[in-house]
Amino acid sequence: MIQPGEPGWDAARMAWNVAVDQQPVAVVTVREVTDVATVVRLAGEAGIPVAAQPGGHGATRALDGAVLVRTSALTEITIDRVARTARVGAGVKWGTLLPHLDGTGLIALAGSSPDVSVVGYLLGGGMSWFSRKYGPASRSVRAVELVTAAGEPTRVTEHSDPDLFWALRGGGGDFGIVTAIEFDLYEEPALTGGKLMFPAEQAAAVLTAVARVQAGAPRELTLWAAVTHFPPLPEVPQSLRGNSFAVVDVTFLGPVPALADLLAPIRAAGTAVVDTVDVVPIGRLGEVAAEPVDPMPAMDLGVLLHRFDEDVIGRLLSVAGGRTPLTTVSVRHLAGAMAEPGRDGVAGHYEETHLLFAMGVPANHELAAAIDVAFAELRRALGDVASARVPFNFLGLQDIEEAYDDKELARLRDIKRDRDPRGVIRSNHPVDAGTSAPGPDGRELS
Repeated sequence: MIQPGEPGWDAARMAWNVAVDQQPVAVVTVREVTDVATVVRLAGEAGIPVAAQPGGHGATRALDGAVLVRTSALTEITIDRVARTARVGAGVKWGTLLPHLDGTGLIALAGSSPDVSVVGYLLGGGMSWFSRKYGPASRSVRAVELVTAAGEPTRVTEHSDPDLFWALRGGGGDFGIVTAIEFDLYEEPALTGGKLMFPAEQAAAVLTAVARVQAGAPRELTLWAAVTHFPPLPEVPQSLRGNSFAVVDVTFLGPVPALADLLAPIRAAGTAVVDTVDVVPIGRLGEVAAEPVDPMPAMDLGVLLHRFDEDVIGRLLSVAGGRTPLTTVSVRHLAGAMAEPGRDGVAGHYEETHLLFAMGVPANHELAAAIDVAFAELRRALGDVASARVPFNFLGLQDIEEAYDDKELARLRDIKRDRDPRGVIRSNHPVDAGTSAPGPDGRELS
């Protein structure tokens, strides 16, 4: 345990998103489930909330005043190839898990970043490269092991506790400190994909081609299109530094020749300066989007879209196509199984067909203010094309109310009050601010 004023305090409390200056009252690194139970019990007795954070990609200031539990040392990985399931500890990142599937012919419903934790991603619902075929990643969850607000380890399944199991699949980490999770794997012997990059002046033609291919795409194909502006920083490769591109990221559950046929209209829409499309071992899935893995400041905006066509492309490029403080504005294709009810938790399914994700790097206060303005301009440009809700994993600093409808939020709050009436457990996005525990009263945990 490290507390304010002790050596290493600032490094210990830092989130991956260093723009979030979180201020817990202590940081505790746990090694075993019994450690977690002890911390929750002692904190509960002291009237101090407890929050889990293996890394902090989704950090918010909601963790201020809490004991921050680092679960990064809970690193169990068990793959059952016969049952096609995986069990992982709360500290396991996707980039650590996926190489264990190389050569098995199995895939997991992972997202774009190898640096996020499996548990955090699944608790938020999880939009995978493969969700168009298999639905939200939380649909694959079979069991969740957690420490309750009373400090008791328990295993939650669809049969042992249907209400809590529903909340844990898309409701975030507000219902207990999760220590391990079990989920389905899927047999897919062929996985291909990669990245196409075109000069920014070809963005309108390229994005229009992407939209047309998406309209008739099989569920095995996932296409994300973006306009990306690389900052003029020394850590950016020289060929990209200070330049802008239209970017297409793709995965396909099938062979390279079939993918080549599907991508032909997009390749014909411009002159690709980068084309990495090929066979993708599941262990290298993170290389497709090639998102940053080192801690950095970030501001982001998630918006569900009802459509993606030439009209919407024009609106997006009016904001993001020229000079802008935004690093990237991407549009991810959903639909397919994402639009169909299944074995769902609160993450559910989505009638919206696309997800827009915009990000800026607030290197200083002036840039942060400019990014906020650009987000507002983007929302105005989208108008009624934008949905009223946002997937939990893409809330950023947006309010929890934007992730659910009134009925879903009421049910989540009822479950929270029933299982944690004193507000011992606190997540990045508390479902009910009224259950948050009071701040520290001066008593120490030790």
